[in-house]
Amino acid sequence: MRAINELISPDTLRFTSTEPFSTEQGSVLPEVEIAYRTWGTLNAECDNVVLVCHALTGSADVDAWWPGLFSAGGAFDASVDFIICSNVLGSCYGTTGPLSLNPETGRHYGPDFPPITIRDMVHLQHRLLCHLGIRRIKLVVGASLGGMQVLEWGALYPDMVRGLMPMGVSGRHSAWCIAQSEAQRQAIAADRNWNNGWYESSSPPAAGLSAARMMAMCTYRSFENFQDRFGRRVGKDGLFNAESYMRYQGMKLVDRFDANTYIILTRAMDMHDLGRGRTSYEEVLGGMTLPVEILSITTDLLYPKEEQEELQQKLPNARILYLDEPYGHDAFLIDVDSVSRMVREFLDAIMRKE
Repeated sequence: MRAINELISPDTLRFTSTEPFSTEQGSVLPEVEIAYRTWGTLNAECDNVVLVCHALTGSADVDAWWPGLFSAGGAFDASVDFIICSNVLGSCYGTTGPLSLNPETGRHYGPDFPPITIRDMVHLQHRLLCHLGIRRIKLVVGASLGGMQVLEWGALYPDMVRGLMPMGVSGRHSAWCIAQSEAQRQAIAADRNWNNGWYESSSPPAAGLSAARMMAMCTYRSFENFQDRFGRRVGKDGLFNAESYMRYQGMKLVDRFDANTYIILTRAMDMHDLGRGRTSYEEVLGGMTLPVEILSITTDLLYPKEEQEELQQKLPNARILYLDEPYGHDAFLIDVDSVSRMVREFLDAIMRKE
């Protein structure tokens, strides 16, 4: 993995909180650093905020991984809104995670980084927003792991949020998704350089992390997309084009991501369940009365549309939109024109109701 300063924008801001952070499962981080980006200007009322929540291997650099949503009149209009995205707790793009120095031991946390949940991520985001003086959020939006955070914002801080837009996600992680994550984690653990997570930065479990990414890519796209894009065509290297693509994607992640981070975050995703430790799944959803716009991707293999339809049925003030594209789960990153229009229309609808 390259150095973090090569992987994140020089416009990244940092907030170091010296107040200890207690995780949901009882661990305490003596201090936490949060990396974040902002676009636009916070208004006098501190309430023109659009909070973007990133996915598994994303960063706070929304303008790099979701650039098509930034435009005048688009989803993220910096002339109107104050857009903010923070790198999640446990990640490797500037926020405290396995690569961070443990002040109690003087070494990196590595595999000693405590288990975390989506709720921990949201509580830390809330700490950042309070530090910035933000009082209300117009919209919380995100897909996949980002969508899980969106839903938890509605459960944890409903009085602070005007609207939620979760994309390509469920209200609780399915056995199918948990199995996919575990297979990927086992691929990492099988790497000879894994060393129970205490690998050297110069000798990471590259083959294992690459294999994990290849497994994931098979679920991020659809059967139709792979057939149309690659078929049985063979490249000059003698490999099927689909093989070459998988190898490229695997090594691309190795270049920019950390294996311990991958394990920490996928385990957090597996813990995602809005009903966990609360009254019941149905009661939690039934009590979330704020406006929710759900984006479902019809060809999503990871989070099939039935899961979003369940959310729409159980949330009292929700509407569902469909992205009918052949790309699979990653469609939210590809059909950006449609996604941008849907986000902006929902934002405008929220403001008309105020």
